[in-house]
Amino acid sequence: MKNRNPVVHFELPAEDKKRMADFYSEAFSWEPHFLGEEMGNYVTVSTAETDKDGMIQQKGAINGGFYMKNPDSPVNGTNLVIAVEDINEHMNIIRNAGGEVLGEPVNIPGVGALVYFRDTEGNTCSILQPIMPMNNNAGNNRI
Repeated sequence: MKNRNPVVHFELPAEDKKRMADFYSEAFSWEPHFLGEEMGNYVTVSTAETDKDGMIQQKGAINGGFYMKNPDSPVNGTNLVIAVEDINEHMNIIRNAGGEVLGEPVNIPGVGALVYFRDTEGNTCSILQPIMPMNNNAGNNRI
C-alpha cells in the first residue's frame, strides 16, 4: 500500500503560552512540556499516553504543540504537520500540484526537517521529514 503521508502533529498559535497550556490542560487533560529559547520557546503537548521514549501508544492519536504568534511569520494559524519520506521531493510535488512552498526546510533537533506550504485554497500547513523512518505506525511519532 502506498504511504499516504499521515498527519503526525498539530500546532496552534498562542499569545500567552502558559495561559494556553493551562487551558488545554484543564479542558482536555493535555500535558504541556515547555521547551527553552533554543527551541523557540515552543510548547509540546501530549494528548495521549506515551512510552518512556515519548512514543504514542494509542493508534491514530497525535501530539501537538503551541507556538508564539509572530506577525513576521507566514504561519499564524492552526497548522497540520504532514510526514513525508523525502522533503525535497515533496516540495516539488506541492509546487506541481499548485501549492506554494514557503521558504526552505529548517532542521529541528531530534525531530527532522520541516517546511511550511500554502495549498491552493490559502491554507498553510507543513511537511516534515522525520529523523525516524516512516512506517505503518506513523501515528507513533514522538513530536
